[in-house]
Formats: sequence, C-alpha cells, structure tokens
Amino acid sequence: MMGGHHAATGAAAWVAVTATAPFAFGWYPVSHVGVATGAVVCAGAALLPDADHHDGTIANSLPPVSHWVCRGVAAVSGGHRHGTHSILGIAVFTGLAWLLGHWRTTVDGFGVVDVGAGVMAVLLASYALKALRLVRGKVLPWLGALTLATLVAFFSPTEWTWLPLAVGIGCTVHVIGDMLTTGGVPLLWPVRHRPPRWWASTNVLNDVWRRGGNVALPILGDAGSWREWTLLVPVSAYAVVGVGWALLEQMGFDTADAYARVAATVGH
Repeated sequence: MMGGHHAATGAAAWVAVTATAPFAFGWYPVSHVGVATGAVVCAGAALLPDADHHDGTIANSLPPVSHWVCRGVAAVSGGHRHGTHSILGIAVFTGLAWLLGHWRTTVDGFGVVDVGAGVMAVLLASYALKALRLVRGKVLPWLGALTLATLVAFFSPTEWTWLPLAVGIGCTVHVIGDMLTTGGVPLLWPVRHRPPRWWASTNVLNDVWRRGGNVALPILGDAGSWREWTLLVPVSAYAVVGVGWALLEQMGFDTADAYARVAATVGH
C-alpha cells in the first residue's frame, strides 16, 4: 500500500475508534481536540512500519539522520516488510510510545510537560503531513507538526495520554493494509512458517500463504492498484469528515442537530 494511503487509513481508523459522532464507533472516546490532533498523529504512526524502507517517507523526512535510522531499523528487522510488519513489530512500536509517554519534566509557571510524547507526536505529525501532501517542502511539515504539538501543550496538555493507542492503531492498520496486497506480511516474525510444496504449487492458496511465509488476503492486488485507490477515496473522505466534525464541535457548532436534519431529509 502507498504511503499516503497508509496515512489516510490511520486517520480514518482513529476517527472510527475515538470519535463520538453518529458515524463512528466511539470505543475509546477522547475530546474533540483529541480526535482532530490524534487523527494526524495516528496517520503518522501508520507510516512507522515503513521505517525499514531506505527510501520511504520516514527515510526522507530528516536526511541524513533519518536515512541512517531507517538503515539501522532495516538491519535489525531483517529488511523491508519483515520485522516491522509483524505482530511483534506493532508491540515494539506501541511499547516505545508508552515508554516515551513517561518522559516528563516540570516547567516553572507552566507545570508538567510531556516531553517524550510531545517529541514523538511532532515526528509522527510531520510524517503524516508529508505523506498526505497537506504541506510541501522540507520545512512546512515540521512547522505544522510543531504548531499542533504546541497548541496541545498549551490548551490541552493531558491529551498525550492516548499516544500509545494512536501508535498501536496506526501500526496495526498499516500491517493490515499491506496484508491486503499481493506481497503480504510476516505476521509471526521472526518465526517464518513456509507452506508445504503442494500448497505452494496450488493456485489461490499460494496467494494467501506465500512461498516465503508471508500471509496475504490480496483483495487490493499490487500496491498502488486501482482497487487500492477505489478503497482509499471513501476512507480518506471519512477521515476528513470525522476531523471536520470534531473541529466544528470544538468551535461550538451543534453538529448533532445538523446531522439529524440531514438524516431526516435523506430518509424522506
């Protein structure tokens, strides 16, 4: 799956899980600020498994340092679409977010500042802004991410408590997205169970459990296919509507009443 599509699915998943809007599940409700900012952060987290890619969004985010980091991640995880695209990889990224959430400091006249969570949120937001092409160039993504983190720090400093959840959701939807393409993913890495010879030589079956041990449900075909684009158009629209809804709620608009009127009109 393409980088921008990973980011869009991350934002949409965050809206579905955390928003209290009528079109969301609201399994883990957060504030309206949390829905809007979390969607951006979760979109960035949905790019994290591609930290094993030498020429991905993350690798090109802050060269040359980001290049070195991605080469190191690739070396540890076994290369692209290996360790970072597994259940263990999801757990490691989520655990790192949880640990960073405990890096705090006290600032005179302001109180406790979540330094670790803020730094990680800035990085993830900058990845998302790049991948979604909401801003261009090398400077604007960082300015946008810093602005987002600063607003949260000043107006809602406790929001970063949901950061590990955002990272977990983002990484999970990334792995699921890649599993829906022909390449598949090594879910149980570092264990690599390869299919028996008869399975590997049987059409359809060898698309699901691949020769190298990857697991796939390739309904989207190759990465960047027309099927992937067809799926991502409504997914992206859902994310945009969810974030817009949260922002309108934060500004005091009665979105529930507007939604009820639209639903009633459509129903007639």
